[in-house]
Amino acid sequence: MSAHHHPDHADCGHDHGPKHIYIYSPSSAVRDKPAFRRGIARLQALGHEVEVDPDALAIHTRFAGDDATRLAAIHRAAASGADVALISRGGYGLTRILPGIDYAKVAQAIGAGMHFVGLSDFTAFQCAVLARTGATTWAGPALTADLGVAGEVDDIMLACLDDLLSGHGEGAGWRMPKEKPRADGQAAVPDVYIESATLWGGNLAMVANLVGTPYLPVVDEGILFLEDVSEHPYRVERMLAQLLYAGVLARQKAVVLGQFNGYQLAAHDKGFKLQSVVDWLRTQIAAPVLTNLPFGHVPTKVLLPVGARVSLSVEGRDALLYWGHAH
Repeated sequence: MSAHHHPDHADCGHDHGPKHIYIYSPSSAVRDKPAFRRGIARLQALGHEVEVDPDALAIHTRFAGDDATRLAAIHRAAASGADVALISRGGYGLTRILPGIDYAKVAQAIGAGMHFVGLSDFTAFQCAVLARTGATTWAGPALTADLGVAGEVDDIMLACLDDLLSGHGEGAGWRMPKEKPRADGQAAVPDVYIESATLWGGNLAMVANLVGTPYLPVVDEGILFLEDVSEHPYRVERMLAQLLYAGVLARQKAVVLGQFNGYQLAAHDKGFKLQSVVDWLRTQIAAPVLTNLPFGHVPTKVLLPVGARVSLSVEGRDALLYWGHAH
């Protein structure tokens, strides 16, 4: 597969048997019940067997049940024997229960073939699982926001989910934006080939919040991917600075930025924008900083194996993360 293939390449979407998908709520309470029902109906229409956790719609203040309820839901998901454990939604809630998770049970389920899929607040769980067990989880959709939309579901996201379910997912390719050359005339992003590195990351706020805790994996020579929503560029820069000063960024072979959206620039910014943050980051670390990865709080998202060995190639504006050799 060349770097010119995009996530909607012809390989996406294989015929496969129905899969067992377990839906649970480890974070915020589900407020959009119609989206929840639509998401389940969509998965069923695709031929899958959907099992809904008994407390998936529980409510305790802003959370999907109290801490003990949400921990029990995670452990039920791990014990379900499902092919995929898919979160209903993100929000906030996993950080406060990380010490209570039975990581051995989660790793055992992953070892038996279960894929834990989610994003946003779920990044805390993914980082903790990687730090504690070295097991791979998947950064990908959530039930309500992605599969439960009122209109059409994004076809690239669906094809990538199908690839995961059928065991055919091999990589994600994308095109980076055209950027001005550097002051010395060199390309903003040089051509890159990284043969093998651990892919990890997810939501920037969640990763930054785990610095100094036992739940942030120590990944040497990794490829760190990051996204966020509703965070102004100066806040994005501030969190990146935290990772920089904590020594996290210096250990990476590449930093890959996904989608940063849902914020508004202010008059005070006077031209300071997300590209300003990217430009600054490139002056701080030797590793290449790539942009526009199709992942984040946006409809079009690829699925990424958090904790897996991947290769990364960049030719011009074409980038490809590849993990097909890892199977």
